[in-house]
Amino acid sequence: MTNVLNRRNLLWTALAAGVALATIVLVSLDPSAATPRSDMGAPTLPELRGEEVAVLTQAPLVPPPIARDYATKVLVELESVELTKEISPGVDYTFWTFGGSVPGNFIRVRQGDEVEIRLTNDPTSLVPHNIDLHAVTGPGGGAVSTFTVPGQETSFKFRALNPGLYVYHCAVAPVGMHIGNGMYGLILVEPQGGLADVDREFYVMQGDFYTGGKAAPEGVRQFDYEQALTEIPDFVVFNGAVGSLTGDNALTAHQGERVRLFVGNGGPNLISSFHVIGEIFDNVYSEGGTLANNNVQTTLVPAGGAAIVEFRADVPGTYMLVDHSILRVDKGALGMLQVSGAATPIFTDGGAGGGGMH
Repeated sequence: MTNVLNRRNLLWTALAAGVALATIVLVSLDPSAATPRSDMGAPTLPELRGEEVAVLTQAPLVPPPIARDYATKVLVELESVELTKEISPGVDYTFWTFGGSVPGNFIRVRQGDEVEIRLTNDPTSLVPHNIDLHAVTGPGGGAVSTFTVPGQETSFKFRALNPGLYVYHCAVAPVGMHIGNGMYGLILVEPQGGLADVDREFYVMQGDFYTGGKAAPEGVRQFDYEQALTEIPDFVVFNGAVGSLTGDNALTAHQGERVRLFVGNGGPNLISSFHVIGEIFDNVYSEGGTLANNNVQTTLVPAGGAAIVEFRADVPGTYMLVDHSILRVDKGALGMLQVSGAATPIFTDGGAGGGGMH
C-alpha cells in the first residue's frame, strides 16, 4: 500500500510540474501574453463595508440567506479533522473531514465579498490537508496557500467574483484519497440581488466510498486505493453515511412550502443522477450555475459539481431522494423528505397499498 501511495504522490507532483511547464510554454507561444489587451480589463471590485464571521452549518442545515445589500469582508474558519464514525450499521470508517462531518461545513457568502479562509489542521491528524474551493479565481483554488500540517493554521483571501454553488475539497496528493475519505463540501456565492425566497433550504451531498469490501480486515475500515481505481464502491451515500437522511433524520416540510435543495457530489468517481421520487423540479440550476431549467425529473450532478433544485411540496407524504442509477440505493444512496399536510385532489390514493420507485 505504501508503494502504491508513493507512486500516486509522484504522479500528482509530476502532474503539477507539467501544468506549470505547460503554462510557461503557452505564455511564450501566445503573442498577446506579453502585452495587455485593451478588451481584457480587470473585473470591477465593489467597495467593502465592514467585516463579519461566516455562519457555518453541518448538513443538512444551511446558513440563513444573506440580508445585506453590500460586499463585506467575511472570515471563514475551518478545521480539518480525522475521526472514526459509523458509515453503515455495524461498519465504522476513518473519515477525513472539514469540521468533523461529511460533507464539510456549508459556507454562504455574497458576490463581491472578500473571503478569508483560515484552515486549521487538528493536532491529532496523521497527514497534512488543504482546501481547494471551486469558487476561487486564482491558482489552485487556494490549495497551495493552505497546505497545513497537523497542529498548524494557514490562510488566504479571495474575492467571490462569480455567483453560484461550488464544491470545495482537499487537494493534497493523492487527491483522490483525501476526497474519497470525505474531504469535500459546498460554498454558495449568492448573487448581488440574492436568491428568490423559499420556505425550506437543505444541504445534500453525495459521495462514493471504497472501504475494502469483504476483503477488509475486521475492525475500523480504511480507504482502499486499489478498489477506488476500479470505481466500484462499497457505499454510495448522502451526507456521509447510510441512513443519514432517513427515519428520524429525514428532511421535513409542510404542504404548500417551497423547498430548495443544494445538491453536491464529492465523488471521487461517480456521477449522480439526482431524483426525488414523486416530485418534478420546478427549477434546476444545473452545475450550480445561474441558468435555470424548468420541469426537470432527474438532473446530473458530476463528481466535483453541484446543482440547485427547487420544487413546491403540494402533496403530503414521504418522498424518496435517490441517485437514479437506481441500484446505488442498495449501497446507501437513499434519503427521505417528510411532507405534512391534508389530503388534496392533486393526488388520490386508490387504497391498493402498492408502491415503488419510478
